[in-house]
Amino acid sequence: MNSYPLVSIALCTYNGAVHLEEQLDSIVNQTYPNLEVVLVDDGSKDNTHEILKSYAAKYHNFKIYQNEFNLGYIKNFEKAISLCSGEFIALCDQDDVWLENKIALQVSEIGDNILVYHDSAFIDDKGASLDRKISDVRRFYAGNDSRYFLFENCVSGHTVLFHKKLIPYLDNFTGLVMHDWWLAYVATNIGSIAFSSLCLVRYRQHSNMSTDILRQKKKIREGRKISFAKFIERIRIFSNYPYNKHQKFTFHLLKLLEAGGSENQPNINLFLFILKHKEILLFMQRKGFWSKMNFIRKFL
Repeated sequence: MNSYPLVSIALCTYNGAVHLEEQLDSIVNQTYPNLEVVLVDDGSKDNTHEILKSYAAKYHNFKIYQNEFNLGYIKNFEKAISLCSGEFIALCDQDDVWLENKIALQVSEIGDNILVYHDSAFIDDKGASLDRKISDVRRFYAGNDSRYFLFENCVSGHTVLFHKKLIPYLDNFTGLVMHDWWLAYVATNIGSIAFSSLCLVRYRQHSNMSTDILRQKKKIREGRKISFAKFIERIRIFSNYPYNKHQKFTFHLLKLLEAGGSENQPNINLFLFILKHKEILLFMQRKGFWSKMNFIRKFL
């Protein structure tokens, strides 16, 4: 096993019994020979924990933990990562399906990067293909410039494999920044990230998801107001990150956002700043020029 460094798979569960066995089977069938599977259940009310115990009874590399209190999925992933002992760590959701060579390919492709991620194919709740993939709605970034992650995130948690040396730089996860977004932001400040165009996961879309990449959920106006306040707070978190390589840039952006604007007095300075840096700040959006201009207009 010396030529195969240990990979820890951090799988977090909460009331996921419906699709859990299919996901666990896809982990069991991985071609990579040196795995530990860290399973952290966040106080499920269904038979999720019983399913986990049945797999742990059959596979010695499965390790189960159950939270006494519900932490929420972001903090639960933080806990799961802290329990991993592998040189590399891969995050795993409870309801997807992994291709059998996912881990083997990612270990071979991470190289000198601190994190590698990949594309995924969408499936519906029943497992049928939606004939779309994440790259149809997002552009992917590879490199070491954290500014690309200030406005949006293209790194989905289930696609991530990262080196354990990233862990000391993560600090505490916050509910205002999704765990995968935070990993991507920190990784591009500490080192570089790589991307594989291969679809290595069948990514299930359903009504109980915490993310909504395909924008299938309805958004209400009040929700947008709340999310904009959170947007500013997220930029503040990024700006204050002690290892931020672009602190001057993010601090200036934060001050422009905090200055606000209105219909009578639009924030022209903010508009000009975003316009000047749109190739970075709006890189991940698969939108045309005028759609991006309309997006910028909303910041006025």
